[in-house]
Amino acid sequence: MKKLMMAAALAAGLGSTAMADGHANDVTLQLQWVTQSQFAGYYVALDQGFYEEEGLNVTILPGGPDIAPPQVLAGGGADVMLNWMPSALAAREKGLPVVNIAQPFKTSGLMLTCWKDTGIESVEDFRGKTIGVWFFGNEYPFLSWMSQVGIPTDGGEEGVTVLKQGFNVDPLLQRQADCISTMTYNEYGQVLDAGVSEDELVTFKYEDQGVATLEDGIYALEENLEDPVFVDKMVRFVRASMKGWKWAEENPEEAAGIVLDNDETGAQSEAAQIRMMGEIAKLTAGSDGSLDPADFQRTVDTLLAGGSDPVITAQPEGAWTSMITDKALN
Repeated sequence: MKKLMMAAALAAGLGSTAMADGHANDVTLQLQWVTQSQFAGYYVALDQGFYEEEGLNVTILPGGPDIAPPQVLAGGGADVMLNWMPSALAAREKGLPVVNIAQPFKTSGLMLTCWKDTGIESVEDFRGKTIGVWFFGNEYPFLSWMSQVGIPTDGGEEGVTVLKQGFNVDPLLQRQADCISTMTYNEYGQVLDAGVSEDELVTFKYEDQGVATLEDGIYALEENLEDPVFVDKMVRFVRASMKGWKWAEENPEEAAGIVLDNDETGAQSEAAQIRMMGEIAKLTAGSDGSLDPADFQRTVDTLLAGGSDPVITAQPEGAWTSMITDKALN
């Protein structure tokens, strides 16, 4: 991840302003993952004409396991990206000046899902266990959490053995791990779909543990925010996107259908996307798109509390702005 971010930082000087210098009404959004209801608000805004009402021509680029949104943003391949704040702040500290311009997700959906028959009832019971963790920037919240509770992550009876988890639930189903990383809106449902009963599981939501960090924020490059034309474009984009999110919250089944219409892979099932949209709506509920400074500071404090190897080493400066949402919401 560090090498990736350094490469992205170096690339920042090689065309990062390309998108800002383009057409005043063209916006390219880089998603963090593949087309799914996690991103319903943007697809709804496109489908329902909310972007068109703002005079915008929006292109949505799906993500995937081989796509790093910060790298795409740095290279000029997108105007804005979606990213978890731990990843974005780590990238910023390493030299890529990304700025949070809006925060549609108010609540975290990240959690650990464990087999109940392993005897795990509390966080202290993680000791001596194997836990699946996503990497590529997604490991930061977990490592900070373990550091805060004093549980080593290098194995042994008193620590946890970290299994680098792919973006699936196989390690749990195959008993390679006692716990795995899941999202409330995605992988947890996959475990249930595999025939596992909720009674066989115990879950630990990061939100409940006080170590939740912000997810799925909208980020742009700092230098582009100095361009009034770009700023105006982002104001219109955020306003239309939040209109899309609120429509999706109120119409989850229809929103899931719109997502499926935009999924060129055809790999998503309607039932799974409707279920995902229902869970996603819980995470965006209460957000008008503006970033709560207290939520930002909670994320920063969690990341700084990373022991000998914190995610970030200093309080970030200039990592977010209310400039866009202040204008978009008024």
